[in-house]
Amino acid sequence: MMKLLKITAPLLLLPGLAAAQDSVAGVDVSSDANFIFNSLLFLMGGLVVFWMAAGFAMLEAGLVRSKNVTMQLTKNMALFSLAAVMYYLIGYNLMYPLGSWSIGSDETGGYLGAFGIAILEAVGIGREAADDYGYASTGSDFFFQLMFCAATASIVSGTLAERIKLWPFLIFCAILTGIIYPIQASWKWGGGFLDSQYGFLDFAGSTVVHSVGGWAALAGALLLGPRLGKYTKEGRVVPMMGSNLPMATLGTFILWMGWFGFNGGSQLAMGTVGDVADVSRIFSNTNAAAAGGALAALFLTQLMFKKVDLTMVLNGALAGLVSITAEPLTPGLGQATLIGAVGGVIVVFAVPMLDRLKIDDVVGAIPVHLIAGIWGTMAVLFTNHEATFVGQLLPIIIVGVFVFAVSFVVWFILKATMGIRVGEEEEIMGLDNSELGMEAYPEFTKG
Repeated sequence: MMKLLKITAPLLLLPGLAAAQDSVAGVDVSSDANFIFNSLLFLMGGLVVFWMAAGFAMLEAGLVRSKNVTMQLTKNMALFSLAAVMYYLIGYNLMYPLGSWSIGSDETGGYLGAFGIAILEAVGIGREAADDYGYASTGSDFFFQLMFCAATASIVSGTLAERIKLWPFLIFCAILTGIIYPIQASWKWGGGFLDSQYGFLDFAGSTVVHSVGGWAALAGALLLGPRLGKYTKEGRVVPMMGSNLPMATLGTFILWMGWFGFNGGSQLAMGTVGDVADVSRIFSNTNAAAAGGALAALFLTQLMFKKVDLTMVLNGALAGLVSITAEPLTPGLGQATLIGAVGGVIVVFAVPMLDRLKIDDVVGAIPVHLIAGIWGTMAVLFTNHEATFVGQLLPIIIVGVFVFAVSFVVWFILKATMGIRVGEEEEIMGLDNSELGMEAYPEFTKG
């Protein structure tokens, strides 16, 4: 009860949110309340984004064949855990280098952060210490940002499914979450040069998170090659149906839900009436964009293929979510729906385009996260007057070249040293048995 009173006391002292600048009994109520509410937004938003890890796992497990389901689940568990450790050891400080930059100046912004482990505030900090830590607790910020980092690695997992070895994949994920992602994220969210020199706008990460995962996945897919039998010598595409569409649908809805924390939490403040109103607006726009993407894919597949394709509808919703992520605040509901709808259209056309190029993307992550991420970043121009064409386009190119080039080098080294692809016999058998020795659905595959 005493703990409850300590938590609620500042709120009980507030005569109303309008009296934000008042002090009661010598306590700066505004500062206390802002610190509490901002930290709470980070924690609750991060908790919802964490649930996206389950969404990625379910989506991927549903879209791969039954002989590879256990491997996808294992990869998702492992990559999230790896991200947590690598972001603690290296990534967080590279992204937010204790308020300073190792390279670059205050005038131009930085290019590289500081190597070092993340350090949380002391146990039971008081009012003075809280002031030193800023407008929210370091622990809440670390937790929230970690979830974004882990989501980037999850994007790569689905594209390379069904033929990649477990350990080379995990080594790449460690490098991606510990070094590649934090460096480029610092260029925007850590006060770096994309933010200071270009005025780059990417509210919650259409480029910083989603296209980064897409570029890393594309580099891996090019070096890994397609699954056996996916493309014939005559150029025909052989469909390889997923094992569990109900599971994939559940995963999509979980991701849809997680996006409210992804975008809403990126408001980064909940201490004023305006902040809460903006978070509410972001939730509504995020939902509208997902609906627009799903409906666009629904109608377009009916028109093009004479039958609705559920997997396209699922990815259409996700592409709509990616599309609105760069700017979920400034659009109206109609604009958000249209922005998301374009993402759904992108998926329907981009998936067969990749097949024509013989780039095998098992779950459609490259159209959803990379191509729709680029679209969403440029779509900021339509609703935010502060965005400029050059200020949006050049950072997309810079991030893309950096992530693709570094990822390609890392994948190439892994391929040359330990190999990244399982053997032909192992791939035909399925990675569940060949790599892990266990199956997700043994009762259906054994007599």
